[in-house]
Amino acid sequence: MAKKTEEGGIKIVCENRKARFLYQLTDRFEAGIVLTGSEVKSIRKGQVNLTDAYADIHNDEAFILQMHISPYDKGGYANHEPKRKRKLLLHKREILKLIGKTEIKGMTLIPLKVYFKNGKAKIELALGSGKKGPDKRQTIKERETKRELDREMKRR
Repeated sequence: MAKKTEEGGIKIVCENRKARFLYQLTDRFEAGIVLTGSEVKSIRKGQVNLTDAYADIHNDEAFILQMHISPYDKGGYANHEPKRKRKLLLHKREILKLIGKTEIKGMTLIPLKVYFKNGKAKIELALGSGKKGPDKRQTIKERETKRELDREMKRR
């Protein structure tokens, strides 16, 4: 179900928590999403999944691919395809910046979270490069040492 955080009218619906572990993230961007009515209703119910999703740029337009939005249960004939290609709304200068950065080998656009900001559906994207095995092990090691330190601090 959707999480409610009221920081300036923001309601977080879905997060891709695994992205921080699998990718080395650099720049972050906020984009609007072009959606149909049944998609908006499904997202409001928290029926969205970013697990295999990624963003791509074609003909100076940004799109999100493989983002799964479950069909709205009361949608009827006007329902949508769950994994259709959806257009992202970004400024032209942001798209040009992303074109330059994604042409670098190993860089990709990863969606981090879907949320509503002042009633409009938004998605947070980040530029990232995939982590290798040693990088992932280092991340795990840092997380475990942080947990141990927190436990020690709590005991005292």
